[in-house]
Amino acid sequence: MFVPVKWLREYVNIEDLDINTLSDKLVMSGSKVEAVEHLGEEIQKVVVGKILEMNPHPNADKLLVTKVDVGTEVIQIVTGANNIKVGDYIPIVMAGGELPGGVKIKKGKLRGEESNGMMCSAKELGIADKVIPQYQKEGIFILDQAYPLGEDIKKVLGFEGQVIEFEITPNRPDCLSILGIARETAATFNRQIQYPDVKIKEEYGNIAEYASIEVRNPELCGRYVGRVATDLVIQPSPVWLQQRLMEAGVRPINNIVDITNYVMLEMGQPLHAFDLDQLEDHKIIVRNAAEGEVFKTLDGVQRNLDENMLMIADGKRSVGLAGVMGGENSEVTEQTKRILIESAYFNADNIRATSKKLGLRTEASARFEKGIDPNGCRLAADRVCQLIEFLGAGKIVQGTIDIYPEPVEKKVIEVRPHRINNLLGISLSPEEIQDILKRLGLEVAIESNIMKVTVPTYRADLLKEIDIVEEVARIYGYDEIPNTAPKGNTQGAKTNGQIIEDYSKDILNGLGLNEITTYSFVSPRSFDMIRIAEDSFMRNVVKLINPLGEENSIMRTTLIANMLEVLARNYNRKVESAKAFELGRIFIPYSVPVNRLPVEKKVLTLGMYGKGTDFYTLKGTIEELLVKLGVGKCQYTPEKNHPSFHPGRCANIQYGEHILGVLGEVHPDVTENYDIDERTYVAELDFNILLQITRLDRLYKPLPKYPAITRDMALVLEDRIYVKEIEDIIWNNGGTILESVKLFDVYKGKQIQEGYKSVAYSLTYRAADRTLVDEEVAQIHDRIVRTLEEKLNAQLRK
Repeated sequence: MFVPVKWLREYVNIEDLDINTLSDKLVMSGSKVEAVEHLGEEIQKVVVGKILEMNPHPNADKLLVTKVDVGTEVIQIVTGANNIKVGDYIPIVMAGGELPGGVKIKKGKLRGEESNGMMCSAKELGIADKVIPQYQKEGIFILDQAYPLGEDIKKVLGFEGQVIEFEITPNRPDCLSILGIARETAATFNRQIQYPDVKIKEEYGNIAEYASIEVRNPELCGRYVGRVATDLVIQPSPVWLQQRLMEAGVRPINNIVDITNYVMLEMGQPLHAFDLDQLEDHKIIVRNAAEGEVFKTLDGVQRNLDENMLMIADGKRSVGLAGVMGGENSEVTEQTKRILIESAYFNADNIRATSKKLGLRTEASARFEKGIDPNGCRLAADRVCQLIEFLGAGKIVQGTIDIYPEPVEKKVIEVRPHRINNLLGISLSPEEIQDILKRLGLEVAIESNIMKVTVPTYRADLLKEIDIVEEVARIYGYDEIPNTAPKGNTQGAKTNGQIIEDYSKDILNGLGLNEITTYSFVSPRSFDMIRIAEDSFMRNVVKLINPLGEENSIMRTTLIANMLEVLARNYNRKVESAKAFELGRIFIPYSVPVNRLPVEKKVLTLGMYGKGTDFYTLKGTIEELLVKLGVGKCQYTPEKNHPSFHPGRCANIQYGEHILGVLGEVHPDVTENYDIDERTYVAELDFNILLQITRLDRLYKPLPKYPAITRDMALVLEDRIYVKEIEDIIWNNGGTILESVKLFDVYKGKQIQEGYKSVAYSLTYRAADRTLVDEEVAQIHDRIVRTLEEKLNAQLRK
């Protein structure tokens, strides 16, 4: 929303405020200032000139040599403009002058003829192309009337002062107008607001003789006001009106259209003017469009409509897309003599839906879709009539058609002064609160300890007591509210789960892994990339109704694909080695299609590739993490059926009866899908289980007092036997004195029979209360060896 400050001053006396004070204070009271533009700042030595003579250039067919009176002298200017004539008043940049963009003008010669200045176009004066009137787009800017020669063009065209750009939040549509910002300014600086005095001096006839209006869908059109003007003279608007519109970002069209746009900017009420003589039966019917109806809007585009869209029609055809844009078949042209002025209140949701479906957004629809004041319709229509009369553009017909079946009443909100003070931490009397609210245009009655606040209908955002509290806070001044410590125990602390999460990340960072974060939304193709079967439960996913694209259309049920995408990206960018982890969520639906929120499960995924990285690097990383988290001994059992992993290099991580996760080398077909030409290792752990079994409390025991006895043994057994089976037997038979079991050698070679291997262990024995003797240790050690021989057919290697 662009607000020219000089326009704002017509409603609020802020002459004593500089632009910085004005904008800063408005920001503090809740109006977000985006930018401040200083008009005409770059224009220097540009004055009004009058063309006295025009002669062909003796050495150039397309140039003219002109004599221009600039008040203090008559200068010669050579130009190529073809839209000027003798007697025109135009902007002249004098020699030594400057234009926007740093353009400086000097005396010179064009094809041998002196040129002591330059005639200016609208664009050269810094007027944005989108707001330049169509008739002024090409050639020199022709002034609309005679002005004092030599007068500074900034003064003539109003290129003085500032324009403030505001960002208007959706809950404050009342501020999408100059008067809305004026109300905020008046409240902020405690000034009186001066509303326009809307009066029409002369009216004649009776509107019933000129037009009729019928509203067939009052749910979508709560109010429709119509007025008629006749004997129109369609022509360009005066410069002051054009300049007001351009500064506010609107292109001038003609005097009638400009007046409707002016009032829309001033009051926030969109209006439209129909050529009354183009309306069949001089009638307006507000109805829904027919399914499949096609309508040509003012921009010349054929629009395909549906039955949910509200239309403005006459006795035979549609003439306007309600609240969005009028039609070509009833627009105001130079031949228009009579108009019907529309000022209506349309359903905000319907206008928003229509605008979105058609991809058509206008200044009118932007206001209607946020919600306007239904009680401002009639005043806005009268204001249009007043300006038509003021500009001498036509005559006003007496009477108004006003269809308003269910008038919107003002809301009354009960407010407790002590509640306001308690919430804000201030001490205002009821009278001081009343004064603040009155500055905002609210009516306040104090009854006992309750204030009854009557809210004007243009403030649709004020619904509850807390809304009034906020109004008091922002006008009183957030910077004036003292700092106070919150009452009660407000000390924050992390949950046990958050502590474990942070600790786990610190451990993995310390082990050389980098944390990554990936999207929860993935592509269905990711399952194919990691070779998940078509009937796998992992393909039961939550599908998004409105995804950004196919690659983000479902919610993930595994993090393996995300991890491989990151590793692949690094590999393909020539990163020689990478180690990463992600602690994120997967989403498991209760049923498909989804009818309730899915289960959100935390998963820890690790991935790595590169020199010095293998299965045991990943396994060692996981073991170190589990040790640091105080998790008891886990078992690693072979996993041959997971489709994403190499069948001979994959294991499940088992804790008691729980499968904590899976780790292994990624299947070669999967790495090929990701264009990774190197062995890659990934693990995925159920972090929910890990949270339950983590023990961060530490129990310490004193250093042993008594010496240990170490016994080594080398066993020959079948190659198919896992180390886990051997160690289980050793621990189960070692009794209370077996302190540690360490595997220090695995050998296959010439001295060992084909299909067999040699496994060497170092066993440490120690008692906490005595020194062990050889006989006691030998008894336990012999029992371990016998059991291995019996159960695994192992033989001591000699």
